Amino acid sequence: MTTAPARTDLYPTRGAAEVLTPRQDPVVWSAPDAPGPIDPVDLGGFERDGFLTVDQLIGADEVALYRAELDRLVSDPAVRADERSIIEPQSREVRSVFEVHRISEVFANLVRDERVVGRARQILGSDVYVHQSRINVKPGFGATGFYWHSDFETWHAEDGLPNMRTVSVSIALTENFDTNGGLMIIPGSHKTFLGCSGETPKDNYKRSLQMQDAGTPSNRALTEMADKAGIKLFTGKAGSATWFDCNCMHGSGDNITPYPRSNVFIVFNSVENTAVEPFAAPAPRPDFIGARDFTPVR
Repeated sequence: MTTAPARTDLYPTRGAAEVLTPRQDPVVWSAPDAPGPIDPVDLGGFERDGFLTVDQLIGADEVALYRAELDRLVSDPAVRADERSIIEPQSREVRSVFEVHRISEVFANLVRDERVVGRARQILGSDVYVHQSRINVKPGFGATGFYWHSDFETWHAEDGLPNMRTVSVSIALTENFDTNGGLMIIPGSHKTFLGCSGETPKDNYKRSLQMQDAGTPSNRALTEMADKAGIKLFTGKAGSATWFDCNCMHGSGDNITPYPRSNVFIVFNSVENTAVEPFAAPAPRPDFIGARDFTPVR
């Protein structure tokens, strides 16, 4: 009788205690002079800080198109009733709609746009597929925030992504003020993996999509990270975009202003980094949260 060799887990997490692991993977996987829409200076900034901003990725007419499609989706009773829609626990308004590039051809076209997918290919050095997509509505007057976390910690623990070869883009469909719950990132945090303590509950995604619990770092660890590098708050007009590495420590506050903060969020993963069995969860999350279709974006 033979036994399968134990797989290597480069980033242990969800154990008895927090564990810090130096990053084992490149940040930028292509050569510095590789062709693509990101110039070498900005690519170097992404390598250093873990993020890149584009002041106007899409124009005003395109913003209007995507806003109208967002409004159509969140007001559709069938979409609201779909398991891919996440509802705010207090206001009962739609918070997010997942797998939006499959629900909507309008957003599918955005995923295929070379301004979007071209940057992902350049950063990851390969063809890419969509690991996750969603629209985040974050309406005014009480939308809850997203607590501090590394996306890769969850995608590794619960979806089975082996390596840090994944990048996200958040494209603003409304203006991001410094008051309406904007994205915050700790610069340079992508260089160290923070393995969190505590086991993953069964069907954890049902709770975590409304309020993060498993996979959250300790106050001590967050304080040490922020003391070292500070916190960057992202503001910008509708049509601006923020690209950030999968291991960036990030979060956002509640939105108690009258002004919604809506965005479309796309996660690109390398076709050379496809999901395996979860590293720290009883079973993979549903496909609409962590894709198991690895077809490259064309």
